[in-house]
Amino acid sequence: MKVKPLSDPAQQLLARLMRLLRWRLWIQEKLQFTEWQVTLLWAALAGFLGALAAMLFTVLAEGIHELLTGYSAGVVETMRSLPWWARILVPATGGLLAGLTLLFGKHITRGQSSTDYMEAIGIGSGHLPLRATVVKSTAALFSIGSGGSIGREGPMVQLAATLASLIGRWRQFSPPQLRLLVACGAAAGIASAYNAPIAGSFFVAEIILGTIAMESLGPLAVSAVVAALTVRLMTNAQQLYHVPAFQLNSAWEMGPYIVLGFVAGVVAPWFLRSLRIAEKWFVDSSMPLLARLILGGIIVGDIAVFVPEVCGNGYSVVVSILNGQVAVHALILIFAAKWLATASSFGSGAPGGVFTPTLFMGASVGYLFGAAVHALWPQGAVAPEAFALVGMGAFLSAATYAPVMAVIMLFEMTLSYDIILPLMLCSVLAYYTAKGLEGQSLYSEALKRKAAEVPVDALTAGHVRDLMKPKPPEVPPTARFAEIAKMFLTVRVNNLYVVDTEGRFLGVVALHDIKPYLGDADLTALVIASDIMREDFPKVGPEQTLSEALGSFLGVTAERLPVVDPADDRLLGSLAKGDLLLALVEKRKKLMPA
Repeated sequence: MKVKPLSDPAQQLLARLMRLLRWRLWIQEKLQFTEWQVTLLWAALAGFLGALAAMLFTVLAEGIHELLTGYSAGVVETMRSLPWWARILVPATGGLLAGLTLLFGKHITRGQSSTDYMEAIGIGSGHLPLRATVVKSTAALFSIGSGGSIGREGPMVQLAATLASLIGRWRQFSPPQLRLLVACGAAAGIASAYNAPIAGSFFVAEIILGTIAMESLGPLAVSAVVAALTVRLMTNAQQLYHVPAFQLNSAWEMGPYIVLGFVAGVVAPWFLRSLRIAEKWFVDSSMPLLARLILGGIIVGDIAVFVPEVCGNGYSVVVSILNGQVAVHALILIFAAKWLATASSFGSGAPGGVFTPTLFMGASVGYLFGAAVHALWPQGAVAPEAFALVGMGAFLSAATYAPVMAVIMLFEMTLSYDIILPLMLCSVLAYYTAKGLEGQSLYSEALKRKAAEVPVDALTAGHVRDLMKPKPPEVPPTARFAEIAKMFLTVRVNNLYVVDTEGRFLGVVALHDIKPYLGDADLTALVIASDIMREDFPKVGPEQTLSEALGSFLGVTAERLPVVDPADDRLLGSLAKGDLLLALVEKRKKLMPA
């Protein structure tokens, strides 16, 4: 067959395409970009945006606080300055505004689900609704800014995770990829809130994903580090808690630390039970949401009349405890009042988190225990403040069932290495004690309740058809070299699938297989797809199990394989190795006994 010579413009276009392809091949060979590396780039973007969202939320919360109180100082300092009636009025007003925001927000969300980030990662598809997140976060601004006994980390993490979800949906990520990117956003939110990137990564990996496999931990770490660096560069933030240097004064101190682990493991489950009891009481009261939020604010305000330290997340009080600036008899009253105030805020439905209040409870338990030991046996607890620090980690470990995360977070927040030995021992003992007494952690009950509402088949992808991506890039067997080159430059893939007019799979044209033709423009004018395609390329079927599909990737450098109907060889889609590995990790986690 005589080939019609190309016109000069066509030859110029082909020459330009060949130059671009040579550059792409050079970059591909030198940098070896894989889908995993690209995932890390998107994780970094999720971390950057998550940090910006967290900083914006902090600024807005402080602005709401100043608007409601007229003071720009911390929550506790402000409450101490207010008259008694204002200490009641401000939290009640915050509850009213939060309730009105949620009620008005129903018209904005128009029935949109209020999925939180843990649900989206653990049992969902990774889809987080933007409008519902904005409404709930706005309500949280009023609860937190008015002095509610609640933490700001919850909405900060939700906002960061939602932005990550938007990125993934924009890029049309598969469900496993989208869930991982949302997890990266959550890790960024934690890292931004506590300036603890390692703990942020392990928080999501240990508590939500239930695994520290490198397929998931790597992107989490990148996102958390980028978020922490962004916050540090833009706010000059350092460690969260500035504490004096602690040290283990003698081996005899390990005895009281062991006892503290058991104490924290017993008290933490009772703290969690009290939160659930308070929530059940408010719900069973049949009061509308607005009334519940106002009542919760009034209860916190009434307590703040006598103990203003209960307002806010407890951060400033924890700093005072760690520096030995709180008397024991005063801390006993603050501890009991804070417990009641947190239960009131949480039970009433005030949007926010209880992570930081949990740290407050741990610091109080540890300091009170250390002070008691010091009074009876001074050598057994030379510095009660050190027991407060260890108590934070132990209580957090017992409440979250994540001892690794708790140890890392306390170290990152304080940068106190000398306390690491008792901290590790105490956290592990608290974890096993709490797990023996209580079958549910701070986050597990809500996830289990929501998971029970989802069909089992929807929770775990079991076959290739559940993960395949439809409409992969394809070319006909008669496609000329210019068409192939243009496709490779417009779509970031390493293989083009060759199909006939009826959609039957014939083979693939690999990016590296066209390299010998890039130096000869005359030769490329003669080449078509069928001349350079690989006919023996591995493929998978839609009904194959994930384990079977994984075997098809062995010995293959391709990041994706074609999904072909075994009955008629029709090309149905493509399966990414990254999606397959993530799905297998998720499946293993979901099939593990609780």
